[in-house]
Amino acid sequence: MSGRFISTICLALALLSSYLSNAGVPTDKTYWQQEVKYKMEINLDVETNRFSGKQTVKYQNNSPETLKKVFFHLYFNAFQPGSTMDVRSRTLANGDPRVGSKISRLTDNEIGYYKIRSLTQDGMKVIYEVVGTILEVELSKPIRPGQSVKFDMEYDAQVPIQVRRSGRDNAEGIRYSMSQWYPKLCEFDERGWHADPYIAREFYGVWGEFDVSISLDAGYTVAATGELQNARKIGHGYAPAKDVQHQNNTWHFKAKDVHDFVWAADPDYIHDVHTCADGLELHSFYQPNELFDQNWQSLLPIIEEAFRFINQHFGQYPYPVYSFIQGGDGGMEYPMATLITGHRSLTSLVGVSVHELMHSWYQMVLGFNESYYYWMDEGFTNYAAERVMNHLRSKGLIPGDPDPRPFESFYNGYIDLVMSGVEEPLSTHADHFEDAGAYGAAAYQKGALFLYQLEYVIGKPAFDQGLLDFFNTWKFKHPDDNDFIRVMEKSSGLELDWYRDYMVYSLKTVDYSVDTVFAYQEQSAIILERIRDMPMPIDVVINTKAGTQLYYTIPLDIMRGAKEERGPDDKPYELLHDWNWVNPSYLFVVPFTPDQIQSVTIDPYMRMLDLDRENNVWAY
Repeated sequence: MSGRFISTICLALALLSSYLSNAGVPTDKTYWQQEVKYKMEINLDVETNRFSGKQTVKYQNNSPETLKKVFFHLYFNAFQPGSTMDVRSRTLANGDPRVGSKISRLTDNEIGYYKIRSLTQDGMKVIYEVVGTILEVELSKPIRPGQSVKFDMEYDAQVPIQVRRSGRDNAEGIRYSMSQWYPKLCEFDERGWHADPYIAREFYGVWGEFDVSISLDAGYTVAATGELQNARKIGHGYAPAKDVQHQNNTWHFKAKDVHDFVWAADPDYIHDVHTCADGLELHSFYQPNELFDQNWQSLLPIIEEAFRFINQHFGQYPYPVYSFIQGGDGGMEYPMATLITGHRSLTSLVGVSVHELMHSWYQMVLGFNESYYYWMDEGFTNYAAERVMNHLRSKGLIPGDPDPRPFESFYNGYIDLVMSGVEEPLSTHADHFEDAGAYGAAAYQKGALFLYQLEYVIGKPAFDQGLLDFFNTWKFKHPDDNDFIRVMEKSSGLELDWYRDYMVYSLKTVDYSVDTVFAYQEQSAIILERIRDMPMPIDVVINTKAGTQLYYTIPLDIMRGAKEERGPDDKPYELLHDWNWVNPSYLFVVPFTPDQIQSVTIDPYMRMLDLDRENNVWAY
């Protein structure tokens, strides 16, 4: 049998396996993804802050390509003077003050590092080189389509002083915040390898399973991704046997269908557990502090209500546990867990918890490539978190009344970004923004407004259904912006590629005005004008002096249809003829004379990203 024939069979079987494992993915995209299984044994010395690691990585190549190299992230190497993160943090405009020049001042016992002691592929040695935060590996044998291999690695590492996200001895005194801590296999997808140097931006990982054993001083409590396998053996949550004296404990965690693993450890952690009505286990780990203990103790019952609302509106949480862990330098999301700082008011603690929790939907289950789709990760999370917080206010679970315009601050931030002159398109790679403030506004604010304005474009019923369809269609996969738009097109029956293109791949903006209202055959002719470059469908409300209110919606011709939506008093919008996207003006007639009209208002509920809202109203 010829080698060519064998290769053809292997490729066919790989593609068939990929097809079967991804049943339910839309057929308008040929889809595959890689798969990985980690088995790790970690021994941490809390005196030296160094650990030794053994890890076995089983890697399944589901791609149609033969791989001759692989790459691993070595994130801790970023915390060394002169690293890519150090230089970038000191030279980037409006850089993160949490980093600044701190890395440049780290001493030898404060830096992070890895020393690779051995690395084999299926028992055979490989050639490798450490290049900053990336381990470049020349394979001993190529990995053909459909094949799996096993990488065995042994290494030594030092936990850096906490500067950004990960490390030891954070500002609140948490001993270990272990995120981005292990040699992590880089992702390979239809765009190729993603071996991006770490500069404190976002992440992208291979879907798989983790089996992690962490050994350290028995006086420490460990919180982590996944489910603890040996709680009784180590005495965690139970009274340990009186005749057993532990010098070290080995904590054993397992997690499936995740693309990362986080853990934290502290000798003073208080561990609270709350079991929800549906069986979900919520955990919190925090240091005792009389100023903040009550807030932490109140957190988990509030979060149960947040889960109920999120499951209903954004998709069902698919894991058995979730942990809120004091640590890190603000808030950062990981599978089944988050690291958050804990010295906060109740509202602040709930707010950061809800935001990081929402990342379980928009990143942990929908595994975006955050280098390119950071705005879907942070923006979609921000949008959803605002809705959740408003719901919690409406339930009286956190102080304050529901905000009738919860996205107004995002709108104001977006306007500031546009006017600043430093805005870059959302298609810009996260690592390559020239201004850190522009990145933040694009990711968190414009990303959220991408959704909020899309809700306006297609109507809330289709939008809400589309969010659920997107989650259910693409969970445990790596969707992109086109996958999202295709789901929304199917939900709404409208063509939406124009919306994605203007919002993501351009810097064009929206501005419409009511230009003229004049008498026409005992009626009124109204002329609307598009001032800036981005075309939009337009909602118009007319208030008459007699108290009548009329709702109109003007579809954009390139939508190939119109949204279905009703006004706040459940009154339907009257559908007008399409606005051709190239025309700067639009005329329509209403059955009232100008002196009978009190006002004509474009987008009265302010869901459109109109740069100048003052010209949206004509008043008699």
